[in-house]
Amino acid sequence: MPELPEVETTRRGIATIMPGHVLKQFFVYEPRMRWPVPPDIEQTISGHEVVSCERRGKYLLINFDHGTQIIHLGMSGSLRRAGLDEPRRKHDHAEWLFDHARFLLHDPRRFGAILWHDKARGPVGTHALLHKLGIEPFDPLFTGAYLHRRLHARTLSIKQALLAGTIVVGVGNIYASESLFRAGINPLAAAGTISLQRCHRLVAAVRQTLSEALASGGSTLRDYVNATGEAGAYFDIYAAVYEKAGRPCSACGTPIRRIVQGQRATYYCPTCQRR
Repeated sequence: MPELPEVETTRRGIATIMPGHVLKQFFVYEPRMRWPVPPDIEQTISGHEVVSCERRGKYLLINFDHGTQIIHLGMSGSLRRAGLDEPRRKHDHAEWLFDHARFLLHDPRRFGAILWHDKARGPVGTHALLHKLGIEPFDPLFTGAYLHRRLHARTLSIKQALLAGTIVVGVGNIYASESLFRAGINPLAAAGTISLQRCHRLVAAVRQTLSEALASGGSTLRDYVNATGEAGAYFDIYAAVYEKAGRPCSACGTPIRRIVQGQRATYYCPTCQRR
């Protein structure tokens, strides 16, 4: 699934091209996505200027003067720039056409979303999909003290707490395993038992892990392409524990262990990450 680094890489790509330009035409070729695409969205945004391109968690936000288009890339989607005369590919479900550029949303599994939030309904942050999201990992307010306070008395595992997205957004499955390894925290540990000192370490590890993933252009899909159609460098190739089950830990030599938490694979070193 495209996670924060992939979505942020896409946002940075479209943010250099879309804002300040009028969307000549928006086309929907397949409205049956995770939620039905609003039937009038083509008329709603065609002919309007894009004001800015932002991101909240794993949602892309294309802002117009009268509202915001909310895009989710689903399990295997991408938003790429295509040539003005380039034929659409199978599973290209939506198209943004400008005088100078063209973008296509590719989503083979149709788990993504294209929604609209009208400005008259208030700030886009009040939208049902956004208003419960946690803090952004690079927000200065995301500190060890904040994390410790939000984890207080929680009995679910720290890995599950990170994945939930209600405390901090963008720490997907790969990044949670890697961050916990760097912080020396066992993924099975109850969230409420994580000390303030270890919360400080975990915040630093999350930022470092996500920064490296951003530098590589993404990690979670081997066929992922960014907004310019370029493939990511696959941060997971350089991961310390993710998909390394049975291999020696780079720090101590203990075989990396794989378990399943909430139907998601977790990788960790039982020596470096003792409970």
